[in-house]
Amino acid sequence: MNKKLNLNEFNAREMAGNYFIMLIFILNQMHSISLTRPFVSSKLVLLIVIFTLLLTNSFVLYSHGQETNQIFFGVNMKGYHTSMPQTRTIGSIMPANYFDDSFKLISEAGMNHVRFVFYWESYERDPTNFMLELQSVAEAADKYNVNVMYDNHQFHTSSWFNPQRGTGFPSFLFQDNPSYPAGNGGGPKYAPAKAWWTAWWNRSVTDINGTDGWTLHAEFLKKIVDTLDSHKSTLGYEILSEPQVHSADQWEKIGKYNTFMVNELRKLTSKVLAYSMNIPVDLKSPINLTPENLAKMSPQNSTNIVFKISIYGLPTESSYQQARMNTFLKASNITGVPLYIGEWNNVLREQTINEEGTSVFEINPFESDISQQEADLFVKTFKDLGIWGLAYWKWDFVSLQTPNFNLISVADNGDITTNKYFRQLKIALETNYQNQTNQ
Repeated sequence: MNKKLNLNEFNAREMAGNYFIMLIFILNQMHSISLTRPFVSSKLVLLIVIFTLLLTNSFVLYSHGQETNQIFFGVNMKGYHTSMPQTRTIGSIMPANYFDDSFKLISEAGMNHVRFVFYWESYERDPTNFMLELQSVAEAADKYNVNVMYDNHQFHTSSWFNPQRGTGFPSFLFQDNPSYPAGNGGGPKYAPAKAWWTAWWNRSVTDINGTDGWTLHAEFLKKIVDTLDSHKSTLGYEILSEPQVHSADQWEKIGKYNTFMVNELRKLTSKVLAYSMNIPVDLKSPINLTPENLAKMSPQNSTNIVFKISIYGLPTESSYQQARMNTFLKASNITGVPLYIGEWNNVLREQTINEEGTSVFEINPFESDISQQEADLFVKTFKDLGIWGLAYWKWDFVSLQTPNFNLISVADNGDITTNKYFRQLKIALETNYQNQTNQ
């Protein structure tokens, strides 16, 4: 019977093999030394000391980079000012004690992790309240000992392209270029989005002053790091969630982008950095979505790096979701970078016409659901794969059409009530990580 290799096991085996080779070298050196030579003991001692130092140092780095003794499990969370698009206003009001109450409930349920979603264009809309909100998140997380991964999110590129639902990159990266007309679609199917993402990977997107987008993006994320890095609850930062890929030659370019961003952020932080899978995630698409190409996205410096993926369907035997999962796993094994299930849930997709007038497969909010059995199976699958962490989509004060996409409801007085989906998640985590919950 074939057994999928646990990622921690994979890296441990690789490291053990390297040190076995080093040990053979030392033994050969020992054999080559004449026992009559007076300096034999000193030479042997020197070799052993060198070997021990290398072994110890590497295991320290390995432990730091992979976090082998702790699994991070919890939820995705969205805020107010940190999720506000530039072209519209969130109608729902966030409760005054939202973050403190939320982190308290999450912690009391035995969960140790939040992936907090924010958007670059939200910062540009209101920098002061954006940063104040991030500080409130970090303080609440500190108080309740919850580890936070701060996710630089985008959906349909930007509200510039999709005023109805899009949020992501700020408008100054589009508004002065006639190739990127406003309101013409930010998803992978749209020509303006394709043109913009192609320019982004070519590092030719600039602002009005001629400064390239990669540099501007790094400067923005450095502000995030500068604000949050001193907090004990700050686990790390996700560079960019689910970037678009439009041609097979862009995989290496994304790797260069991730390398650039990691190198820039490493000037300020040693905490975990995550790079994300792409969209569209279509195994039959012309972009040639293979483990080998996904591996090209990895930054050159992979110390304390994780690979974030999203799973929105059960990876059951011989299913399309399992084929996707196996593709991600193989890419992870190639790079040695652990898998982070940054988003997961169960959905039903149907062909429909979206707000931009295009035929697409969209989530059917009325037919999508997740049962206790399915939640258990999701978490068990992730655990068996040896994943680094997992975060359920999601925890949000805004009511949503898809019921299983929200773990809470908020009363008029601001009181937060968890629902059956939160209880399902709690049970699934307790069942599979019973020795780690409530720690």
